[in-house]
Amino acid sequence: MRRLTTFFAGILMMGATVQAQEVSGVIKDQQGKGLDKTTISLLKAKDSSVVKLGVTTESGRYSINAGQSGRYLVSASHVGYQKAYSQVFELSGSGLSLPDLTISKSTGNLQEVTVTSKKPMIEVNADKTILNVEGTINAVGYDALELLRRSPGVMVDKDDNVSLAGKNGVQVYIDGKPSPLAGSDLSNYLKSLQSAQIEAIEIITNPSAKYEAAGNAGIINIKLKKNKSFGTNGSLNGGYVQGIYPKFNGGLSLNHRNKMINVFGNYNYNNGKSLMMINSYKEQFDTAFDQKNKISFTNNTHGFKGGIDYFINAKSTIGAVVSGNIAENIVSTAGPMYFTYIPTNQLVKVLKATNNNDMQRNNVNTNLNYRYAVTGGPELNIDADYGFFRIRSNQYQPNYYYLGDGVTEISKVIYNMLSPTDIKVYSLKSDYERNFKGGRLGFGGKIGVVTTDNDFKRYDVFSSNKILDTAKSNRFEYKENINALYVNYNKQLKKGVMFQFGLRAENTHSRGNSTGFKKVASSWVAYDSTFKRDYTDLFPSAAVTFNKNPMKQWTIAYSRRIDRPAYQDLNPFEFKLNEYTYMKGNTLLRPQYTNSFSITNIYKYKLTTKLNYSRVNDIFAQIPDTVDKTKGFLTKRNLANQDVFSLNISYPFQYKWYSFFVTTNANYSHYKADFGGGARKVDLKVFSITYFMQNSFKLGKGWTGEVSGLFISPSVWQGVFKTKSMGTVDLGLQKSVFKGKGTVKAAVSDVFQTMKWSGTSDFAGINSQFSGQGEIPQYKLNFNYRFGNNQVKGARQRKSAVEEELKRTENNGGMGQQ
Repeated sequence: MRRLTTFFAGILMMGATVQAQEVSGVIKDQQGKGLDKTTISLLKAKDSSVVKLGVTTESGRYSINAGQSGRYLVSASHVGYQKAYSQVFELSGSGLSLPDLTISKSTGNLQEVTVTSKKPMIEVNADKTILNVEGTINAVGYDALELLRRSPGVMVDKDDNVSLAGKNGVQVYIDGKPSPLAGSDLSNYLKSLQSAQIEAIEIITNPSAKYEAAGNAGIINIKLKKNKSFGTNGSLNGGYVQGIYPKFNGGLSLNHRNKMINVFGNYNYNNGKSLMMINSYKEQFDTAFDQKNKISFTNNTHGFKGGIDYFINAKSTIGAVVSGNIAENIVSTAGPMYFTYIPTNQLVKVLKATNNNDMQRNNVNTNLNYRYAVTGGPELNIDADYGFFRIRSNQYQPNYYYLGDGVTEISKVIYNMLSPTDIKVYSLKSDYERNFKGGRLGFGGKIGVVTTDNDFKRYDVFSSNKILDTAKSNRFEYKENINALYVNYNKQLKKGVMFQFGLRAENTHSRGNSTGFKKVASSWVAYDSTFKRDYTDLFPSAAVTFNKNPMKQWTIAYSRRIDRPAYQDLNPFEFKLNEYTYMKGNTLLRPQYTNSFSITNIYKYKLTTKLNYSRVNDIFAQIPDTVDKTKGFLTKRNLANQDVFSLNISYPFQYKWYSFFVTTNANYSHYKADFGGGARKVDLKVFSITYFMQNSFKLGKGWTGEVSGLFISPSVWQGVFKTKSMGTVDLGLQKSVFKGKGTVKAAVSDVFQTMKWSGTSDFAGINSQFSGQGEIPQYKLNFNYRFGNNQVKGARQRKSAVEEELKRTENNGGMGQQ
């Protein structure tokens, strides 16, 4: 208790790091001559608010200190000339020299100008890649998991496990907060999030010390939409998707904002059914098992988010947010399994099994926050969060055995499995930053507690009743408490060198308790598999950027990260997936650690090249093993290590009405482990490539076309499954209607039906082959309509205030650099 009290007392002295950076450039007239005494405004991209003002020199050159990282644009204003704006840019590690900006002489009276900025579909920076879902036509109709499947460098395997740049252990965030879900719980939650709810997906491969250390491969942050406009406004959207089955989605967003408050809320509804086909074939001892399954997923989801921000003054804001998902899902699996005796190639038995899982997944998150910020000065953020997940699962699984003729019934067993799970999340964190010795110092900390309670009951079903099988039932309770402190410092040196160093310390306390009955001799006795772990780790991170020539920037970075086992992977109880496959947790499963080194080059703000090497110790791998000769089980174990070399090259291009973005990820991985020699050794070397390309065509009169393609070469899933190549080509068309307030999008996914996965595995005497596919192709239609005041800032009030400041500056002969 004393340790927690001491930690809590210091939490208000903690913070994050934001980098002080210079933005420079040249303003020219139509003859190409530098224009002096031009007023420069550095604006925030999200709301066009003024961050700093400056003035050009005699040669037309300017330089402004942004004060912190973020997305900005620059405006140039000069008496007798039309105001001009730069493209939106991002500061995330060093200063920037912007392309020359040309302004033209005014031809008439100054009219009110509305500035619109279209985000690129994909943005690549030294530390992260941003997929702007909101502006991508072909993203319409997808859920969050499918969007990840199609994101550059991201791999989603047959069991919906997510990996990044050849490494597993990805930490998924929702609106900047880590999700406590893992495995099937996480994948089902992501399936309930529709693209209409998502603004962007951030793939952060080199997180700073401010972020939690969890996530060996990095962090995927899914940013949900939030209206930023002033006044009263909103939007309506509706969509229809036709695959094998139809799907519907719709939503409403409302927002009211003025100088004192910002009240916002949205609601989204999704209803549909999807189908996946999975085929598996395995040889185990003298028997071959051939199974063909159809898995349907019925989704009925209500998503909501509401909140209020109160602006105490120009520096302080307090806010509250409530968000959540209420989901009813039905997962149905059906398909026969054929048993063949290998020596004679005789079909000896057929199992006709189905599994119907009726699930409820309800989640509510609450957040209270306080922010104090002085532009270019100190900044304090405090967040208190509470969330809960209520998951209910009711499975009905009949199994009928027949002779090889498929008609004569031999036996039958029917199971009913009830599995309620409650997850509660508590956290309190604080981030503080300030200028220090010419740089930016940030420090902060967090207290986080997650509790999980899963009570699994299996019943044997008979014609008239059902009986609880206590030997196959289990209750698992798990609690994890992580306390963290961090410090980060960065500074821009005069010689064109920017350095950043961070250190994060995390203290972990975890306790698991698995109770049930086990057989000892001829009787059943109660057992209590309690385990406890306490450990403290340090996670350093560092980066050095050479930006003397902003057109050729180099960054060298290092970080150390951790991936802790999910609670399901620690429970030693054997969960039956079907009559011949079990899943079993491992109480000895240790955290996996990754040390990563990278070199990044950004050439002329466009061509980005990144080379990365990672060493993963005690990597998690899902290992198939055998029991009773004909039955198998899956469990996660720590492989000895994994070495991963990756190369990423990306390039955007735009010429008049045509633009494209291309990115290529190449990975070389070496998996190595020995679980007893012979067939229990793992020694896999694999080279894989992921290629993604997005093409956009402005066709005129409000029409835009889009063609995107993804290719994934052969790879390795979960350390032991070798996969074959797959890919997809998507087509989309967009039309702006109702004077720009409405947008109609139509798209076709996987035109050539090539997004089909397949692979093999050979471990512990089990030779397996598998293949599968989802619903392909899919035809998608979406409509969005915006109403109310769509100006990001109270238009005339802000415009008037800014122009008055500009006029005052010009009349005084200019303003010194800020």
